[in-house]
Amino acid sequence: MQLERALDAYLRHVTIERGLSIHTVSAYRRDLGGYVEWLRAEGLTDSSEVMPVVIGRFIAERAGSVPAPAATSLARLQSSVRGWHRFLVREGIEADDPSGRLRPPKAPQRLPKALTIDQVERLLAAPSAEEPAGIRDRALLELLYATGARVSEAVGLDVDDLAHGDVLRLRGKGSKERIVPIGSYARAAVDAYLTRVRPQLAANGRASARLFLGLRGAPLSRQSAWLVIRSAAERAQITTEVSPHTLRHSFATHLLQGGADVRVVQELLGHASVATTQIYTHVSVDTLRDVYATSHPRAR
Repeated sequence: MQLERALDAYLRHVTIERGLSIHTVSAYRRDLGGYVEWLRAEGLTDSSEVMPVVIGRFIAERAGSVPAPAATSLARLQSSVRGWHRFLVREGIEADDPSGRLRPPKAPQRLPKALTIDQVERLLAAPSAEEPAGIRDRALLELLYATGARVSEAVGLDVDDLAHGDVLRLRGKGSKERIVPIGSYARAAVDAYLTRVRPQLAANGRASARLFLGLRGAPLSRQSAWLVIRSAAERAQITTEVSPHTLRHSFATHLLQGGADVRVVQELLGHASVATTQIYTHVSVDTLRDVYATSHPRAR
């Protein structure tokens, strides 16, 4: 099949049949679009012309580019290429999978960075309780820490997702839904925002069901939420790097430090596999090691 047609068929498949998020589909489109451009530059026009040696040369060139790509980016690229070729075989478009022997590089395991409880409290208290934007920002930050939601899940919330009292409905990767407790502090902050601020913001723009709105009434974007977090970190004088995922990491780490079962944390985070969640147990082990080293008389 002609390369562009084969790529379009795969993108339709992951969008419609697999229901992947717009961000995941965009990543596939970016990775595979570059792959198709490279194949065309090599003189290939049809997916049947792609051989294992061709894919190997493509990956080698990407791995050796300057600046060198991160191992995670290279692994994602290889996964995109494998997924596309497997799809073409599964759909009967091609007879053989030239990516069958392709193996992703082993990405270095990085422990997630979590804030201390004191830092979290300073971060949550940073937005002004007197300004509309500050009331909204505090509600967003409290909700992120109380639920462990991804920032995309938080900005994708509708007001109706709060209709269950002390629990919240989140839509995760692949449109999978999960129900998580929200906690009294976050619920109070969100209620204050809904009562005092959101009606004003909604009046500034078109009607929207989204929970968090910008100052002009449009749904709050992921980029705007990131700026909220960064601004709060600066006001709280937190010198370590604070990213949109920091509160999610802190949520998981503090739960495990408090004695929560790893499978409960897995359910709350929306991880498909407990192996993904277990990386947070290493953080707790590090904490135990530090406490032991400073407390036991014969630790050193």
